[in-house]
Amino acid sequence: MAMEGLRLCNSWFFMSCILLFALATGNETRTSQNKNKCTYAITIETTCTDGAETSDHVAIRFGDTNSTDIVVRRLNAKRFHTLDPLQPADSLDDVPRKPFRACAVDEFHVAGECVESAVCYLYLKLAGSDDWRPGFAKVEVLGGPHLSSEYFYFRRYLPRRVWHGSDSCEKEVTPIGIKSKRKVFATKRFVV
Repeated sequence: MAMEGLRLCNSWFFMSCILLFALATGNETRTSQNKNKCTYAITIETTCTDGAETSDHVAIRFGDTNSTDIVVRRLNAKRFHTLDPLQPADSLDDVPRKPFRACAVDEFHVAGECVESAVCYLYLKLAGSDDWRPGFAKVEVLGGPHLSSEYFYFRRYLPRRVWHGSDSCEKEVTPIGIKSKRKVFATKRFVV
């Protein structure tokens, strides 16, 4: 009798765990389906310094003050345009080329969760052994220009395999200078 009760208890516990997992998974799916998707135009300039270009993978992370964090693990070479400052804006070049060449401005289009306030932080991450020296980066929210970012300036070689950038979200002026809250990134799923 005791053995039968133990089996019944184990069976009940197992079924409860499965039900709880199913409810949690269903709620997560509903939450992610309710989030709006937005398209972003990311503009990145590579400086003209010798050795400034890279063929390595570049990731970008940006977001707003409301904890909307968009991560693109690899800026895709198939979805970018090289912008020529001497040509009109409508003459974008769709010929496949390598991004992040020296003296080039590249524009990437990515889709992700919509920001609720203006983009106020941007970080880049270089994976590989090349040196890369970006000049600036800017995120434009297509369909919501008031949410677009200002320019984020780099103008130095990026360290490898770490997020490097700037955050202008929450700043406080103190008697000894400007104080920023430290941003700690949790692991999350990437937008591809």
